[in-house]
Amino acid sequence: MCGVLGFNIFASMKKFLANVGLGLMGWKVKNDLDTDNVHSCVLVCGPHTSNWDFVVTILAFWKMGIPMKLFIKDDWTKPWYGFVIKWLGGIGVDRSQRQNLTDYAASLFKESNERLYLVNTPEGTRKWVEKWKKGFYYIAQKGEVPILFAYADYERKQAGISAMTDPARYSLEEVLQQAEDFYKNVTPHTPENFNPNIR
Repeated sequence: MCGVLGFNIFASMKKFLANVGLGLMGWKVKNDLDTDNVHSCVLVCGPHTSNWDFVVTILAFWKMGIPMKLFIKDDWTKPWYGFVIKWLGGIGVDRSQRQNLTDYAASLFKESNERLYLVNTPEGTRKWVEKWKKGFYYIAQKGEVPILFAYADYERKQAGISAMTDPARYSLEEVLQQAEDFYKNVTPHTPENFNPNIR
C-alpha cells in the first residue's frame, strides 16, 4: 500500500514539474499512440543534436505518464546522489560490458512484470553521424517488444510519440527506413548536427 502511494506521489510530482517546465518553455505534447496498450517497448528518441533534447523529451514523457528508463554509466548511480539519477529513470550499467548490454536489456523486458519503456538514442552523440547504431533494433527483437518513435520538433515546439513498429515483423533495413521516413519531417534543435540519412 505504501509503495503504491509513494509511486502515485512521485508520478504526480513528475507530471506537475512537466506541466510547469513545458508551459514555461512554450512546448506542447502530442501522443498519437494509445500507449496504455503498450506494456513495454524500446523508445527511440531523435533527432539528438542538443542537451535540450533530454530536458524536453523527459518532461514530455513525465506529462504522458510514460514509465521511461535509460541506461547510464553506473558511476552516476553509485554516489550519494544516485537516488536522484534513478528517480529520473537511470539504470546503472558497466559500459565496459558492451557485448552483453543487448542481452541484459532484453532480459529486463522478459524478467520484469512492470511496464518498461527503455529510451535509446541511436545516433549515440549530439554531433553529426554517418549512420545510426543498430542496438535498439536487436534489443527490441530479443526482448520481444515493439519499437516506438519519440521526437522533439523545435519548429513546432511539440514533443511526443507518434509511430510504432515491430521488429518481429520487419527487418532491420525496413525499420531503419521507417525511422528515416518519420524523422525527416522533424526539425531538430541544431539541424546541421542531424543526418536524415540514418541508414
